[in-house]
Amino acid sequence: MDLEYTPEEQRFRDELRTVFYEKVPAEIRERVVRGQISREDIVASQRILHEHGLAVPHWPTQWGGKKWTATQQNIYASELQRAAVPTPLAFNVSMVGPIIAEFGSQEQKEKFLPATANLDIWWSQGFSEPEAGSDLAGLKTTAIRDGDEYVINGQKTWTTLGQYGDWMFLLARTNPGAERKQQGISFILVDMKTPGIERRPIKLIDGSVEVNEFFFDDVRVPVSNLVGEENKGWTYAKFLLGNERNGIAQVGTSQRVFAELVDAAKETDVEEGTLADDPDFRSRLHTAKMRLLALEATQLRVAGASADGKPDPASSLLKLEGTRLLQSLTALRLDAGGTDSVLVGDTEGTDGTPVGLSSEHAASTAALQYLNMRKLSIFGGSNEIQRGVIAKAVLGL
Repeated sequence: MDLEYTPEEQRFRDELRTVFYEKVPAEIRERVVRGQISREDIVASQRILHEHGLAVPHWPTQWGGKKWTATQQNIYASELQRAAVPTPLAFNVSMVGPIIAEFGSQEQKEKFLPATANLDIWWSQGFSEPEAGSDLAGLKTTAIRDGDEYVINGQKTWTTLGQYGDWMFLLARTNPGAERKQQGISFILVDMKTPGIERRPIKLIDGSVEVNEFFFDDVRVPVSNLVGEENKGWTYAKFLLGNERNGIAQVGTSQRVFAELVDAAKETDVEEGTLADDPDFRSRLHTAKMRLLALEATQLRVAGASADGKPDPASSLLKLEGTRLLQSLTALRLDAGGTDSVLVGDTEGTDGTPVGLSSEHAASTAALQYLNMRKLSIFGGSNEIQRGVIAKAVLGL
């Protein structure tokens, strides 16, 4: 397989770079690098991308899609991350949008898809529950039909950025008596202004409030908010999770972080020369570089193998190694910052955004980003789950 881009693909990459670097404000991209991105940054960036036809390239063309090849999709994701452009909100563009486009009613498509692409609606994901995380099919939230409404009761947790959510797409058990736990589950859209919904924030190890839990107490939702067929929600959830795993390797992000690390090492004085001259640190940088090159090559091979549009099982390799590598790089950045990486002062603003650090130097955010990146091991399907997929579907064990 030829892993070099063709001249056409190089031109395609250059066109993307023009939009990413010249249209998306530099101050937004700088806040992405510092790990201090806000809701307003995400909304502004996605609307700029949508204006240039780059917010939802993998959707059907009728709703803004591009019919790109798998390689073009891969170039798009990598260049977006390398330029530190906020990734279009995954809950909108990678999760509920494709589900509505594929399985929703015509009324749902016309009502939600344009607003979802432009981020006029901020969606939240209501999948995980206290006893249904990796074993998602074990969820207990119920949606019992009462006339032309569902009555929802239960609890959802680990709802990322749920404090901003206008609507939630959730999985609920519409047939509690189903024989198998994967049966009797439905995919339902919920307006978060509906009476009976309570949000409780969850403070994370880095001091931010990025995730939340929600409680549903006799929340009444119109039956017209059901997506697809009743009791077929598990099928739609698998479709959604496959989309979520694509692009999760974050090769472009790792490339950007690695380049920042090299620059920082050259500028950091140690006893003899700079950190870049330190044999141990150089060795760790070289190891990271080799892993990064191998990951990039694997991503290109997997993208080329996904010609039918369905996620290749090998995408689990990308999730596993991509997240492990990014965690290693943030650990290296923490070490490179030395004592400048030590957190002092307040770490939480009124909206949960990390603020009040000891200095504006990039090292001052290293600890926050190191801590925040610990989550990579469990989101998008835990790394243990990926190892199981690799063993069965890739290695045939």
